[in-house]
Amino acid sequence: MPRVKYTDSDVALMARMMRAEAVSEGKQGMLYVGNVIVNRTASDCLDFKDLRTISDVIYQVQGGNYSFEAVQKGNLFYNRARSAEKRLAEKNLKFWRQFPAKYSLWYFNPSGACPSTWFGQPFAGQFKNHCYYEPQANTCASVYR
Repeated sequence: MPRVKYTDSDVALMARMMRAEAVSEGKQGMLYVGNVIVNRTASDCLDFKDLRTISDVIYQVQGGNYSFEAVQKGNLFYNRARSAEKRLAEKNLKFWRQFPAKYSLWYFNPSGACPSTWFGQPFAGQFKNHCYYEPQANTCASVYR
């Protein structure tokens, strides 16, 4: 059973974001980004209260900017979703989760080493250039469902 409800257009939107954010990190890197998208949709805590759809998550604005940089700056995001990335997005939506993004709500690509915390959230692990961060203990039980 999927962790979140989704439509075909959600699959395509998520696939576009996964490609835009992590195509250089291959299928595995794109799956990790997909983990974060689904985790944000499934959680009801911290920065992600009241986000209930894939679209809510992808187009979320925080501090005057989109949470995902690719919405503002990425040409890849605005290209049509390809079948390979759609299959990866569906895999995430049908419950695929894996370390280091298994419970992560944040990731970023630093210019150097991954910091031990990011905006106060603990480091979960790294894949290629992206560092993944889980919520602090006892702050977001819904991400573990």
